[in-house]
Amino acid sequence: MERLDFEQGPIRPPSEAGSLLIRLTRNCPWNRCLFCPVYKDEKFSRRSVAQIKADINAIAEAVERIKSIGSPGGLPGRITRQTVAGVQSEYPELLQIAYWLYGGGKNVFLQDGDSLLLPLKDLLDILSFLKEKLPSIDRITTYARSKTLLRFSQPDMELLRDHGLSRVHVGLESGCDKVLDFMKKGVVGEQHVEAGSRVKAAGLSLSFYVILGLGGLPLWREHALDTAKVVNQVNPDFIRMRTLAIHPASPLYQHSLIGDFIPLSDDQVIREELLFIESLEGIESYFVSDHILNLLEEVEGQLPVAKELMLGIIRRYLNWPAEKREIFRLGRRTGYFRYLNDIEHKELAQPVEKYYTQLQSQNITIDEQIRQLMLRFI
Repeated sequence: MERLDFEQGPIRPPSEAGSLLIRLTRNCPWNRCLFCPVYKDEKFSRRSVAQIKADINAIAEAVERIKSIGSPGGLPGRITRQTVAGVQSEYPELLQIAYWLYGGGKNVFLQDGDSLLLPLKDLLDILSFLKEKLPSIDRITTYARSKTLLRFSQPDMELLRDHGLSRVHVGLESGCDKVLDFMKKGVVGEQHVEAGSRVKAAGLSLSFYVILGLGGLPLWREHALDTAKVVNQVNPDFIRMRTLAIHPASPLYQHSLIGDFIPLSDDQVIREELLFIESLEGIESYFVSDHILNLLEEVEGQLPVAKELMLGIIRRYLNWPAEKREIFRLGRRTGYFRYLNDIEHKELAQPVEKYYTQLQSQNITIDEQIRQLMLRFI
């Protein structure tokens, strides 16, 4: 049977793990951020409306093909685990679509790094076509830079919403102009405020991404306080935390080698997170630690209700003795621990404590070992 081809990009937010991926652009139009190792040797390009529609048509045909498989004892069109297994056997290239249908077939993420750079009329055409061909969709999301969002008027943003766009993921990274300038983000804090406010005013859901540790040692306080100031002004629907890990492929790596950038330790990052959360006021965002690089995954909840609970988790960790903090950090980075209470479970703690003792006997510092472990997750 004829193979169905459609293009997909390399990245999407963790929260879009179950979403169907539709590629509108290739790579990142800015591609200068020092902390980012992605796309550095690749050029940005816009895909044509015809190419994108051809992909959507191919996916719609794949949906019908998958539904026709049915399941033993079931009806064609009902997506079960058996259906997914059948797709894996007969059409492995369609497995991602099968999983999407098995999850309900409702969410779509538009790739790559800044899909809203397409002309407005093309975006509206694509959104309408997508909803027509895949009518089960009820949420469409995308990444966008603040600079890109500022090219849309308020009525333009509302048109995008009316044609099906539901949520915009924005890499805030920092609200501190000094940090944004050093990292070559190409935007200032006030532009983040204006862009985010425009998204919210249009009735779209907004996710802001914040990178803990991005200011390094000299700017950690300004990074925490100025970022909280921007977030407080916008009141995004989600604040999604990321922890900086410096990949050798990122330009920031060379800056760290020559001492232009001094990274924070895990404990310093947690103190920065404490100050950031303490400084959040008057907002109703959902605070999310949905990335494996974050040390304290359980620092999560609906603001303002969960604020004191989250601060309590951080203070509990910081009040531990230094050795206990090191063991937890090692357990978190090796995958044994997710939550603070995991360190109290003997079956989880024993292998971590053994590893900790081995590192000490070999004169390997915990910080250096953890830096190496974190690179696996970038």
